[in-house]
This record gives sequence, structure tokens and C-alpha cells, in this order.
Amino acid sequence: MDKISFTLEETGEEILFYVLEETRLNGTDYILVTDSQDEDGEALILKDLSSDGDSEALYEIVEDDQELQGVMEIFEQLLEDTDITLE
Repeated sequence: MDKISFTLEETGEEILFYVLEETRLNGTDYILVTDSQDEDGEALILKDLSSDGDSEALYEIVEDDQELQGVMEIFEQLLEDTDITLE
């Protein structure tokens, strides 16, 4: 499982996530990440807001319910043997 490091803009704090899957929908890249390699970790769907020429990616948490549901359906198909629950 790949690890990805995020730096919080507000505090400069670095957070590590494990990338479970990635997909592209309507020209936008999304990644499904978790904070733990264990089965009971918190999962987030992050949306890539960076431009093609940017040296670093800029991600934000997907919070729009309709967008979240659409992307989640794709991740569920890609990870059919993994139990993922939206909260």
C-alpha cells in the first residue's frame, strides 16, 4: 500500500495516509486514503485540485454528498472485496 504525506496549510503539520485506490471521474482525479493499515482506519476521499503544471498536488476532502456518493460507488466497484462505509 502506497503512503502519501500531506502538509496542513494552516499549521504546517505533516500527516501520513495510505492510498487504497485512485480514480478519475469527469476529468478530476480522486484518491481513497486511510489513516491506518489496519482494517478499522478512517477513510477519506480526496479530490485533486492542482493544475497539470503544478509541482505539488493540492487535495481537499470531498464533502458534497452527491459528488461523494458518485465517487464512492466507483471505489466500491474497484475494491469489491473491501468493506467501506460512508459516515
